[in-house]
Amino acid sequence: MVRIKPLLKPQQLRTALTPITCRAAFQSSIQQSIRAASSSSPSSEPPTIPSPTPFIPDVQTFLTVIGRGLSQHASKFPTWEALFSLTSDQLRELGIEPPRTRRYLLQWRQRFRLGQYGIGGDLQHVEDGKADLKILESDKDVVNPRKYVVNVPAGRSVKECSLEEISRVRGYKVRGAKTIVGPYALPLEKGEGARVTITEGMWEFRRGHKIDGGERRRTEVRYKKRIAERREMRERGEL
Repeated sequence: MVRIKPLLKPQQLRTALTPITCRAAFQSSIQQSIRAASSSSPSSEPPTIPSPTPFIPDVQTFLTVIGRGLSQHASKFPTWEALFSLTSDQLRELGIEPPRTRRYLLQWRQRFRLGQYGIGGDLQHVEDGKADLKILESDKDVVNPRKYVVNVPAGRSVKECSLEEISRVRGYKVRGAKTIVGPYALPLEKGEGARVTITEGMWEFRRGHKIDGGERRRTEVRYKKRIAERREMRERGEL
């Protein structure tokens, strides 16, 4: 006798004969359990709030140095904590536009959390947005002494400061006998060092200038320019 192979396996047959309402209820219970498990999972950790620094003591200064016109929004952040905890959607509700400006602010917030400051960010002695730089000479080599740029309290010389009050700074160097060079460093009277003043946009990442519509539209823009140039040449009878 020839045996006929069933089209469905017993398990598949039972699933097919199960009422649709039962299967729907079973799937619904699974989805509810998944949602319950996700809701019971611990929420995301709150953002880290970095401490202000002597160079960046408040919201106004932070938004001033990073540039892009963000200093005009300083009044929208009531506290330092608010500046570093608001989400992108909340920044949009505050009126910080366009989106690239919000992304730029979020990028600088993260850099500040990681201690990746701009020029002058490591200055320790700052008063009213100004920091004095002086030259420290090493006495190890009398013939060719090494010179370092250091930050000292305002109105004091290197000799008047203890080692704990002197801090080296990055981004500045000594040129010649006693000239301090570096971004935003202006010489003091009588050549006794230099002074760095907090300036709008001193940490700003400059945006590039698009040429012929940028990389994505350059071919199209240049093609249209060539057509326009040939049309003008035909009108002048040069072709």
